[in-house]
Amino acid sequence: MSLIVHRIGPACTIQDQGRTGYLDQGLSRSGAADVLALHEGAALLGQSATCAALEMAGMGGEFEATAPLAIALTGAPMQASIDGSPIVWNASHQLEPGQRLTIGSVLQGSYGYLHLGGGIDAEVILGSRSAHLTARIGRAVQVGDVLAATTGQGQTGMKLGQDDRFAGGLLRVIASFQTSLFDTDTLTRFTQTEFQRGARANRMGMQLDSTGAGFAAKGQLNILSEVITPGDIQMTGTGTPFILLPECQTTGGYPRIATVLPCDLPRAAQTPANGKIRFELVTREQALALQSAYDAECARLPGRVEPLVRDPHDIPDLLSYQLISGMISATE
Repeated sequence: MSLIVHRIGPACTIQDQGRTGYLDQGLSRSGAADVLALHEGAALLGQSATCAALEMAGMGGEFEATAPLAIALTGAPMQASIDGSPIVWNASHQLEPGQRLTIGSVLQGSYGYLHLGGGIDAEVILGSRSAHLTARIGRAVQVGDVLAATTGQGQTGMKLGQDDRFAGGLLRVIASFQTSLFDTDTLTRFTQTEFQRGARANRMGMQLDSTGAGFAAKGQLNILSEVITPGDIQMTGTGTPFILLPECQTTGGYPRIATVLPCDLPRAAQTPANGKIRFELVTREQALALQSAYDAECARLPGRVEPLVRDPHDIPDLLSYQLISGMISATE
C-alpha cells in the first residue's frame, strides 16, 4: 500500500510532531510547521496524530496508488483531484489501485498536508520520522520515491470544517528572556504595528516587514547566546523581527522581544506571503489558559468529523442509483 511519486514540488518533506530531547546537542525538533494539520488528518482517518504525513510547501504533486489506500488532505487548501475529478480539501478519500491523485498549488496559506492510512512509513531517526533539512536528516521527497503507508486503512468519506488560520491575523505572545530589554514605548509600538510576512521565509523562520523604525533593545550587543525555541521572535541588528519555526537554530544572541504561543504557531507558519500579522502580549496565566483550550480542541476533533456528502452533480453515474425506492405518497 503506497503512493508512487510522479511529480513533486520543490519543498515537500515527511513530517510528524518532531523529535525532542536534543537541544543540548544542537538539534531542534523539526516536525510539521502546522501541527494542527496533523491532528486534523488523524481525526479524518481515525488514527493517531503522531503519524507522519507529507508536508507540501506551496505546491503538491502527482501520485499513483499501488493498492487500495485511504488518504486525507489538510492544512493550507490546495487544488486537488483524483483522476481529474476535483475532490474536497480537509476531507478523507479512498484511492483505488492505479488512480492518480493530483495536488496543485496552494490557494491560501503556505503548507498543505497529505496523510496516508496508518501514516507514512519512513525511517525513524532519533525517535522521529521528520526530515530536518538544515541538519541533513532525511531529504526532500523526489520523483520516483514511493510513499509507503503503515496500514493503508482508515475511515474515508469524512470531512472537517475549514479553519481560518491561513491568512495571518492576531498572534498571542508571551514575554521572553530579553523582553525587559525593550522599553515600554518600543513594546507598545510593537503590539500596535501591523506587520506583513516578508519574502524571506522557510522552515527555519519568517521575516516580518513593517513601516517605520526598527525595534531595538538596550545593550543588545552584549547579549550572550542562549537557548531558543520555535515561536521566539528575534530582532536582527536593524530591528527587523523574525518568527522562528521548527527548523530554527538551538541557540542565538539576537534579542527576543517575545515568544508566540505554541497554539498560535500554526497560524504564524500558515501566513502567506504579504499576509498581515499583529501581536498581543498576554500574561503567563492567560497563555496557559489559551494553550489548554487549544489542546482540548485538538482532543475534540474526532468528534467534529462528519460524513462528506457528495454533490449529485459530481456523481457521473447518478442515473444508475435507485433513487425512488421506499418513496411514499406526500399526501398521506
